[in-house]
Amino acid sequence: MKAKILVIDDEENIRFTFESFLFDEGFEVATAKNYDEALDALNRADFDLIFADIILEGKTGIDILKKVRMLRLTTPVVMITGAPNIETSLDALRLGAFDYVLKPVRQETLLHVTDKALRYKTLLDEKEKYRSNLEAIFSSVKDAIITVDKELSVLEINDAARSICSLSRNDIGKQIGSLPKFCSEQCLNALRETIQEKKPLEIYRLECKHELRPHQVVNVTSYPLLYNSSIFAGAVLIVRDETHLADLERDMIERQQLHNIIGKSEKMQTIYSLIENLADVQTTVLITGESGTGKGLVAEALHYKRQGNNKPFVKVNCSALSESLLESELFGHVKGAFTGAVQDRVGRFQKANGGTIFLDEIGDVSPRMQLQLLRVLQEREFERVGDSTPIKVNVRIVAATNKNLKEKIKSGEFREDLYYRLKVVEITLPSLKDRMEDVPLLAEHFLNKFNKKLGKEITAISSDVQKLFMEYHWPGNIRELEHTLEHAFVVCHQDTITVNHLPLEFKEFYETRISFLEDKKIDEPKAILQALKKTSWNKVMAAHLLGMSRRTIYRKIHDYNIKMRDS
Repeated sequence: MKAKILVIDDEENIRFTFESFLFDEGFEVATAKNYDEALDALNRADFDLIFADIILEGKTGIDILKKVRMLRLTTPVVMITGAPNIETSLDALRLGAFDYVLKPVRQETLLHVTDKALRYKTLLDEKEKYRSNLEAIFSSVKDAIITVDKELSVLEINDAARSICSLSRNDIGKQIGSLPKFCSEQCLNALRETIQEKKPLEIYRLECKHELRPHQVVNVTSYPLLYNSSIFAGAVLIVRDETHLADLERDMIERQQLHNIIGKSEKMQTIYSLIENLADVQTTVLITGESGTGKGLVAEALHYKRQGNNKPFVKVNCSALSESLLESELFGHVKGAFTGAVQDRVGRFQKANGGTIFLDEIGDVSPRMQLQLLRVLQEREFERVGDSTPIKVNVRIVAATNKNLKEKIKSGEFREDLYYRLKVVEITLPSLKDRMEDVPLLAEHFLNKFNKKLGKEITAISSDVQKLFMEYHWPGNIRELEHTLEHAFVVCHQDTITVNHLPLEFKEFYETRISFLEDKKIDEPKAILQALKKTSWNKVMAAHLLGMSRRTIYRKIHDYNIKMRDS
């Protein structure tokens, strides 16, 4: 469903601009010119995001924000301001505004803030959904309830207090402060404060640090205990176990790493989930993707994510060995099988028995080796070179290739039956240019890695390098990023990596981009044409060079009627 967005501003041109930008992105947009129209819109529909001008006719955007909070809506509110005032901005953020944007509003800024706010709204909705589900579960399980008198002697304890707080009905009549302590005692402090102040106290998401349940998270509320609605007699402590909800919320937060794989993009989150689903399933997996995308790391993760896995993980680079050597490496040989075979040798399949064998560059093996691998996959047995005795193995096969195996099947270079045996489950790794949001995370990872490896203390990457990394197309993928930073570490003798520390091709890319940006100020059609020529008419790469979005360059190519014949 389309996200619904409400724009509140007393300037018609601002409302029109917002509506135009957001409508083009597929959003459903409603507008209001003042506070009353905004309330009417909120009464008629549910919105996923609200943009509100801080200064409105007779009211302010702060009033809108307060009204949204009073209605207990989870809708993020982004303030619009023409002249940012620190006090006003801080007031808005303190009252719960998600963010604010400055006039005049740039399209990229507006869409970026919109994307962040809608992601935040999705998280809130998911949290609320999980909370509702868990409330249904908790309705059949009592919270821990403990009542004490004014001297903190225990009056009553329910059964749930035993599992949550390690207390029992045997503790009734005892001073709660004298009971064995298993936690941080913040519940006890809450009771003391309530008795002293005669006011309720709430502690939200308290980590108990309980010796028996170290990860337990609870909500704690203490109320004054009143007899006949007026006589103060002590306090009531209610402890609700929120551990499961906290775990769910942690799971909802984007993971930035799985085993040695780095990345928080949506595509990597999907791959993480697939790896976890496959971890304890003994099935053949084919990993595909361009060179340098991390196929070997995925193979390792598939093996080591298996619980309690202490079985062997054996790697074989199929492209690094000739056919005869590869056969001996994979299956082993007996003494005298060929010249130089002076003793029996155990092959990689046998070494991997009970564990995983990783066949890297599987697309490069010969037809004869393909046939032998097909037999292993079908029958789970093989014969050593020079021997006719079958050897049974229980091994998980994970293969990887950067080749297009379907094309190799069409050309007769790869067996179709082997392809489908390998491709029981396929994991396709995205190229780095398709997950650019992971570049800063990967750069930080390599920064830490090379500091340890080379004994340096480089703490940062300059903003020019960061921008350059986000605009470069990375044909060598993650491996190229790693080697680029390793080169920079070698030549950098300060605490920050700058453009001057990068390899030559990056310096040329940087200088080319600067020249294009200068040309763009003079003659935009000419600059676009030059960028297209420089990138062999790759519009995405040309857009990166010019510092514009893919959508923008397509539109400008159409507007300026730029065609390949112009070159």
